[in-house]
Amino acid sequence: MIAIVDYGMGNLRSVQKAFERLNVEAQIVSEPEVASKADKIVLPGVGAIADAIAELERTGMDAVVRESISSGKPFLGICLGFQALFESSEENGTTRCLGILPGRVVRFPAFPALVVPHMGWNRLVFQKEVPIYQGLSEADLVYFVHSYYAVPGEKSDVATMTDYGLDFCSSVARDNVFGVQFHPEKSQAVGLRILQNFADL
Repeated sequence: MIAIVDYGMGNLRSVQKAFERLNVEAQIVSEPEVASKADKIVLPGVGAIADAIAELERTGMDAVVRESISSGKPFLGICLGFQALFESSEENGTTRCLGILPGRVVRFPAFPALVVPHMGWNRLVFQKEVPIYQGLSEADLVYFVHSYYAVPGEKSDVATMTDYGLDFCSSVARDNVFGVQFHPEKSQAVGLRILQNFADL
């Protein structure tokens, strides 16, 4: 079973419905003891990072995420759940995040022709082979909605880059940990392929 961690930060049902389309068992879980028994963990979310981290800590789900990753279970962070993996975010001043991966999250700069939030379809430029991208090409498009992007501390963690006024890290992969800035559950057939690949790990 895949546990979709419920910490009150939106789009949970959309992620669950995407797995349902693939006939993959995925449950929205708010109890740490249930999530800890899952085979895989998905941390989705939209909203403010400070609220997200506070709720994860309040519910004890932060410990479940850490323990699941340490035990080798496949983990997928989506959007806010991806940003939460890093050490800090400059959203709301400076917010301490989970610190699973070295790095920080920063806001897009105020380029004259750059609309923030970044919203729409973009390509992924692969930096290394990653199992969740099996069967995809750089011609494929995925859907983004975000105002902040991650700057990983370790270059080897970067799985893909994307161009939006600047080249930013759009996903990471390290061992059993995967994180994507885009929304696979909103990325049609390409997104479903990514979620299927994750489910097959």
